[in-house]
Amino acid sequence: MAERSGVGDGDLDDAQLLQAVAADSRDALGVLYRRHAPWLVLRLQRRCADRSVVDEVLQDTFVAVWQGAARWNGQGEVAAWMWGIAIRRLIDALRRSPRPVVLLGDLGAEVAGRHAVAESAEELVLLGVEHGDLAGALNRLSPELRAVVQSTVLDGLTTREAARLLGIPAGTVKTRMMRARAALREDLA
Repeated sequence: MAERSGVGDGDLDDAQLLQAVAADSRDALGVLYRRHAPWLVLRLQRRCADRSVVDEVLQDTFVAVWQGAARWNGQGEVAAWMWGIAIRRLIDALRRSPRPVVLLGDLGAEVAGRHAVAESAEELVLLGVEHGDLAGALNRLSPELRAVVQSTVLDGLTTREAARLLGIPAGTVKTRMMRARAALREDLA
């Protein structure tokens, strides 16, 4: 069982907390969770509307942080490293879960019989995009290309911010974005 270290919320920065987690400090993990879980949930919810999947991914992310803290190389921000874990866990979870089938004449209802998935006009438009030609094209992108498109286009991050959050070089973000644009152009033509 891990020893209690008495780590307080404001005592250490994220890098120091991660080092403490690597040394088996549950308190440090708790502080990291309190600092980062709220924004992780918000970002994950932008990509997945199913709260149970988001909750599962968040839990998997912090289990991975607990188990892999010693593997953090000290490069970049801890938050970016954690986001990289979270987005990979979300991609894996979405691959495992079946997608709902939506009838074109009734964008608000699933074939399975549930009703009123979308409640506002904005949600109806987003649902139409999600299940229309663009959604199909986005879904056909590799997970790596889709993650870059989502972080730069949907989240509005700069290339540098996306690189930090995805844990890849900025040049790789630019290259993947270029490849994603070409694939989307070809798929939507």
